[in-house]
Amino acid sequence: MQRFFAFVITLLLALVVVPAHGANSIENIRMWPSPDNTRIVFDMANAAEYSYFTLNQSHPYRLVIDFPSTELKVNLDYLESNSLLVKNIRTSTPKLPGSTRIVVELDKQVDPILQVLTPQDMYGHRLVVDLPGTSLKREGHALSADDLQERKVTVAIDAGHGGEDPGSIGPRGTYEKDVVLTISRALANMINEDPGMQAYLIRSDDYYVNLNDRPRKAERVKADLFVSIHADAFTTPQPRGASIWVLSNRRASTEMGRLLENKERLSDVLGGVPAVEMEDSFLNETLVSMSMDHAMASGYEAANEVLAELGRITKMHKTKPQHASLAVLTSTAMPSMLVETGFISNPTEEQLLRSNQHQQKLARAIYQGVRSYFLRRPPDGTIFANNRSSRHVVRSGESLSVLAQRYNTSIAAIKARNNLNSSVIQIGQVLEIPSPE
Repeated sequence: MQRFFAFVITLLLALVVVPAHGANSIENIRMWPSPDNTRIVFDMANAAEYSYFTLNQSHPYRLVIDFPSTELKVNLDYLESNSLLVKNIRTSTPKLPGSTRIVVELDKQVDPILQVLTPQDMYGHRLVVDLPGTSLKREGHALSADDLQERKVTVAIDAGHGGEDPGSIGPRGTYEKDVVLTISRALANMINEDPGMQAYLIRSDDYYVNLNDRPRKAERVKADLFVSIHADAFTTPQPRGASIWVLSNRRASTEMGRLLENKERLSDVLGGVPAVEMEDSFLNETLVSMSMDHAMASGYEAANEVLAELGRITKMHKTKPQHASLAVLTSTAMPSMLVETGFISNPTEEQLLRSNQHQQKLARAIYQGVRSYFLRRPPDGTIFANNRSSRHVVRSGESLSVLAQRYNTSIAAIKARNNLNSSVIQIGQVLEIPSPE
C-alpha cells in the first residue's frame, strides 16, 4: 500500500511540476528607436519573469536582463540596431541552466524602465524595455525644436500611432501608422515651403509616442496649432469619408482640473507667467478657463477651414467638426484638431489612402485649410500678421489680370500668395489678395 501511494504521489508531481527548461520562451525581439528613446520589445510565449542590472564601469555600458526558465528562439545575428543608443544585443552565460541572459550594449548610461504587458489585440505576452536618450536623428524634412523660428506660424503635426502600435489595419493589410506618417511628412513639407509657416513633426518616423506626451511636445515648441492625422475604421466595410474631431467640453473640464494641479505646466500654458499661490487659485482657474475657451473656439474654427478644403477633394463622412474626449486634444495652449483622412476599413478608401497622389491631395487640403485659418487669425508678430491680405471669391468673368488691376497688385503677386502654378482660376475659388505693391 505504501508503494502504491508513493507511486501515485510521484505520478501527480510529474503531471503538475513544469520542468524548469523551456517553461517560457522569447519568440521575437523588436526594436523601435525614436528621437527621445529606444523601446525594445521581447515577445514572450507566456508572462515574462525577469531580473536585471546595469554595468556602467566601462564603455559600452550594459543592461543585463535575466529570464529564468526561458528559451531564446531568436537568432540575434540577424537583429540589426538602427538606434544611436543601442550598439548591440547579445547573450551571455545565464545564472542557471535552462535560462537566458540578454546583454544590451549601450553608448550611454541610462536608467531603464521595464514593464510586463499582457496580451492585447495582435500581441501576446511582452516585456517592454524603454531606454531614455537620443536614439534617432530626425528626418531631413522634420525640423527639430532648435530649428524653429520665432516669427513663423508653428504647426505641430502628429502622425497617429507608430512603432508597435499599427493603428487600424485595412482589408489588404495596410497599417494606419504608415499611411498617416506619409501624409504628415507631405503636410510638413508643404508647410515648411511656405515662407510664413513651419512644421514640427511629433512623430517623424516609425516609433510610438505616448498619447499624453503628444500635445505636451507641441506645447514645448510653442506651437500655434496641433493637428493629429489618423485614418478611421469600423467593424463593417461600408462607412467611408473624412471627418475632423475637436475637444469636447467634458474632456476640457477634466483637463483644466489636472492642469491647475500641475504648477509647472500651468506656467508654460500661461506663457511663462508663474502660477499664483493657493489663496489666489481663482485667478489661475479664470486664466486657464479663458485659455481653454479660446483654444476650443479656435480649434473649431480651424477645423471648419480644413473641412471645407477636404470636401473639395474627397468624400466626407461628417461635414461639421465633431466633439470627442480624446487624449491628444488636451492642450489649453493652442487650438487642436484630429483629422480622420478616411476609413481604412473600407476597401475602396483603403486603396485611395495607399495612393501617393491621394495622400498628396489630402496633405494639400489640410495645408490650405490651416493657411486660410491663420490668414484670418494671424498670431501677433508673425509674417501673416505683418502682411495681412484681403480675401476674394472668384465670380463669373473674372481673371487674374482683372483682379490684379482691381486691387492694385500684380498677377505674379496673387499667384505667389496663393501658391498657384497657372493663371487659371475657377468660379467660387477663394483667393488671398496681397497688399498693393
